[in-house]
Amino acid sequence: MSFDELLKELKGQKTIQEDPNHISLSELFNESFMSKHSSFKSFGEFIEKGNFQVKIQEDINNIPDELFDRHVVRETDFANWKSMLDTATMEYAGK
Repeated sequence: MSFDELLKELKGQKTIQEDPNHISLSELFNESFMSKHSSFKSFGEFIEKGNFQVKIQEDINNIPDELFDRHVVRETDFANWKSMLDTATMEYAGK
């Protein structure tokens, strides 16, 4: 899968058709959020930096928590993936 295809998947262009209430990762972890909490402009760049193989959103759930938490700690200002996800969800809901 090319990086462009991955970005389309992460933007929810495939899943949003299936579930209109679905929030894509690129919406949740938008450029503003990623720039504020990391050195990345996109969630795709963040995933790529960690050398994770993500083709669909469910692939993130298949990454061992310990590995993903370490990547989050190393590359963001969050203590773990859950806190990053929770903060992004709260910020998105506040918009």
